[in-house]
Amino acid sequence: MLSRLRMGTPVLAAACLAILSGTARADTLPGYDRIAFSAAHRAGLIQGAVWYPMGTMTYRVRIGDNALFKGADVALGAGVKAGRFPLVLLSHGSGGNMDGLAWLASKLTAAGYIVLAVNHPGSTSGDSSPRRSMEIWKRAQDLSAALDFTLAEPAFGRHIDRDRVAAMGFSLGGLTALQLGGLVPDKQAFIDYCARMDGARDCLFLAKGGVSLANIDTRAFERPAREPAVRAVVAVDPGMGFAFKDESVRAANLPIRIINLGDGTDLWPEVDAGPQGSNLAQRLPQGSLSRVTPADHYSFLAECKPGARERLAAEKDDPICHDVAGSVRPVVHQEVVRQTVAFLRTALK
Repeated sequence: MLSRLRMGTPVLAAACLAILSGTARADTLPGYDRIAFSAAHRAGLIQGAVWYPMGTMTYRVRIGDNALFKGADVALGAGVKAGRFPLVLLSHGSGGNMDGLAWLASKLTAAGYIVLAVNHPGSTSGDSSPRRSMEIWKRAQDLSAALDFTLAEPAFGRHIDRDRVAAMGFSLGGLTALQLGGLVPDKQAFIDYCARMDGARDCLFLAKGGVSLANIDTRAFERPAREPAVRAVVAVDPGMGFAFKDESVRAANLPIRIINLGDGTDLWPEVDAGPQGSNLAQRLPQGSLSRVTPADHYSFLAECKPGARERLAAEKDDPICHDVAGSVRPVVHQEVVRQTVAFLRTALK
């Protein structure tokens, strides 16, 4: 079933901004800590982070803050609130990083979730290689290994409700979340997609790195990565929606929500999961699609600082701080969170 939401009204925007503009009190901060663990599929340690409902306060720090993006306040190393909470495995997009999603993780924590994220080597900030970004099977393995490590960690494992685990991701991370939900990439379908989608951003990124799709290890690329613990998936503007094996789409036996950012000219065609795009949402047995508009792909990134847009333009960099007409990034964030929480409350009964 397809649903369409429009949220550009001044009243809603003002109300959401009023909520988002206030400074968080110490007792409402999310707890936050880092983890590092080894896994057989990686040569070095994988870096991860856990956001969680705070039980005892330590001290406030800001993470994800840099020259372009505003960060979010957390209680570093705080005690975990008593109880057991559903868990969201969170995957960043190509070139992103786990702390860049602090805005999302913090809001999910406020809604009663523990959030576990990693930096995917080879496709994270400062380490984003077109060649290694195509090792998509390793990204899914990163989160499965992070889940095993965190469940075994005494500080966190006893607070996780193992019957309520979801995967969520954005862009390439949306692909990762869908893989954890059982969808299997199809190498030839991806090659065909790049051949017919002239100018698709993901294909251009690979071309700039001289990546030959034909040389990608087919067996590894198409390796199933279903994580048995995952009971629901949220994919925001997922990459490669055109390139999943049909049988894996038909066999997906869990609730999957796809959120597209934008509509009409604002929605990037390469991530469109509706009838005009891959139609992935309708092809899934328990799939659903919602849209947030006005917005576009970059609206999911953290809120930009004053002057960031001009700085990017001067450096001829991607317009990641450009918001489409009528779009207010914190309001888009609030709507993404609202849709995600509403879906997970039903899907993780």
